[in-house]
Amino acid sequence: MTLQILTIPCLSDNYAYLAHDPATGQTAAVDVPEAAPILKALAGKGWVLSHVLITHHHYDHVDGLADLLAAAPAQVVGATADAHRLPPLDIAVTEGDTVKIGEQTGHVLDVSGHTVGHIAFHFPDSAAIFTADSLMALGCGRVFEGTMPQMWHSLQKLAVLSPETTVYSGHEYTQSNAKFALSVDPSNSALISRATAVDAARAKGQPTVPSTLAEELATNPFLRATDLDIQAHLGMVGADPADVFAEIRTRKDCF
Repeated sequence: MTLQILTIPCLSDNYAYLAHDPATGQTAAVDVPEAAPILKALAGKGWVLSHVLITHHHYDHVDGLADLLAAAPAQVVGATADAHRLPPLDIAVTEGDTVKIGEQTGHVLDVSGHTVGHIAFHFPDSAAIFTADSLMALGCGRVFEGTMPQMWHSLQKLAVLSPETTVYSGHEYTQSNAKFALSVDPSNSALISRATAVDAARAKGQPTVPSTLAEELATNPFLRATDLDIQAHLGMVGADPADVFAEIRTRKDCF
């Protein structure tokens, strides 16, 4: 059996998730922008919270934690490297560690760049990864604390996972990300089709997250720094992919 995963819109453009193991009943919340929508989802499903998985310390991923735990006590899991600025952790993890949600095993990946100490949780048996603000739908997080090479390295860890992996990221930024992606990869037919579908979904108020890694590999410019068309468009044919990525990320910062 695989995890049952529920996407929960929070705040103005955040997503939290519930990951439920039907074999044991254990349920993890992934990030807590605010408590009320998560508590409502738990009640609606009749699920009991057992864990909270925190990806990084930014307020829009942790601000609801105290209220959530007051109503639904659970073990809190977060990065050892981020523990000094996270709410109190019950379990501190580093890359290579695992987290059990019932019968499902999550593997911890260090995806620093957006922040130092940002982690992702990969559940291979459920073909799911929770990436928050590292890899996003048609984008990646702004490099606030880490370095451009560090962020590129983090994204490469994600790019080699199974293309069938579903990517559960932290924000509804896909429409604006698509507009930028087209500015650096304008002749990509898969990207053009995806941007059209994203526009249609948003016009109906539908979410565009999660996505699949296969979609991201085909259309997300931050994973495509080795693509010759993108390199040519940027005037960087043959350049180090880390440098191409840095150029793409810098352009997005100013877009």
